[in-house]
Amino acid sequence: MTSTNTKDPNAAVGLEGGTVIAVSRRARLAEFWYYFSQNRGAVIGLYVFIAIVLIAIFAPVLAPHSPTMQNRGFFLLPPVWEEGGNWSFILGTDAVGRDVLSRLIYGARFSLFIGVVVVSVAVSVGILIGLIAGYFRGAVDTVIMRVMDIILAFPSLLLALVLVAILGPGLVNAMIAIALVQQPHYVRLTRAAVMSEKGRDYVTAARVAGAGNIRLMFKTILPNCTAPLIVQAALSFSTAILDAAALGFLGMGAQPPTPEWGTMLAEAREFILRAWWVVTFPGLAILITVLAINLMGDGLRDALDPKLKRS
Repeated sequence: MTSTNTKDPNAAVGLEGGTVIAVSRRARLAEFWYYFSQNRGAVIGLYVFIAIVLIAIFAPVLAPHSPTMQNRGFFLLPPVWEEGGNWSFILGTDAVGRDVLSRLIYGARFSLFIGVVVVSVAVSVGILIGLIAGYFRGAVDTVIMRVMDIILAFPSLLLALVLVAILGPGLVNAMIAIALVQQPHYVRLTRAAVMSEKGRDYVTAARVAGAGNIRLMFKTILPNCTAPLIVQAALSFSTAILDAAALGFLGMGAQPPTPEWGTMLAEAREFILRAWWVVTFPGLAILITVLAINLMGDGLRDALDPKLKRS
């Protein structure tokens, strides 16, 4: 009996191809991290953002009290390091005896949830409309862009406030309004990128090969337009948190007793002089979160934009 080698050359080629793709992905990831890590502020922002995400995920474990529980006899209790503080309420309590620390921790959940929902809706709708405008051009492009120009002509917060007033106060309506206000930025970015890529040789080759409009739009052109959209999404995340906090402060966003940072500021307005902590800590939470996301967005811009990559 003779033994034969039954190795499949196609399988070997497939294995080598998969290895090459994996190495290529690792190389691109290493290149991305190299340029991203050159911006020290971006790295710090990334670490702070990760910490905020972990705090939001493990809020039930980290929060010492329920964010809505009112502790009678502990109204406007100062932080633990001030005279009259209590170790049961490290950052003090608000006007109805709720633990400020617990509300801040749960507030991270609401702020991140708002950012994710708003950016997801704005990106999805904005990319779709921008693709249509940039690919088909003509009258469709003109109508779409004039509508976007009208939306951009209004101050974003004022327009969001008007939309929430029409839809009714509430967190869901606030997120819808903010997403609609942010959408034109993605439409314009996508349209400009599509117009730049549409005339390139690889698109022409795909069209000659028989690719239809849908495939050209979503499979051929769109993957090469993602870099500026990713940067815009990161920066819009912080804008969404700020706008939601502003609407909450004006009473048009999340409604009490929801532990949302803007709503906490609105409830504490009349106690600014008597109890500084009920205003300061929610404001610091908004500041730190937005600053971390903006720093991270700058790092993404440096890493994804070839013109800004430092040699």
